[in-house]
Amino acid sequence: MAYEELLSFISSSAFMWIVIILIIWEGVWKGIALWKAGRNNQLAWFVCVLIFNTIGILPIIYLAFFQKKVPEKALKKR
Repeated sequence: MAYEELLSFISSSAFMWIVIILIIWEGVWKGIALWKAGRNNQLAWFVCVLIFNTIGILPIIYLAFFQKKVPEKALKKR
C-alpha cells in the first residue's frame, strides 16, 4: 500500500514542481560558487562543487566559510 502511495506522489504534478524548484535552487548556488571558486583559483573547490549535487548545501558551505576574502584595498581599486 505504501508503495502505491509513493508511486502516486511521484507521478503527481506537486512532485514535478518540487523537483523543478530544487533544480533551480541547486543551479543558482552552484553557479555562484563555481564563479567565485574560479576567480579565486581554488581548483579543488571548483571540481567538488561541479561534480557533487547536494541541493545547494556544498556551494553554500563553500561561500560561507571557505572562499578567499578580498582585501579592502583590492575592492577600492575596482
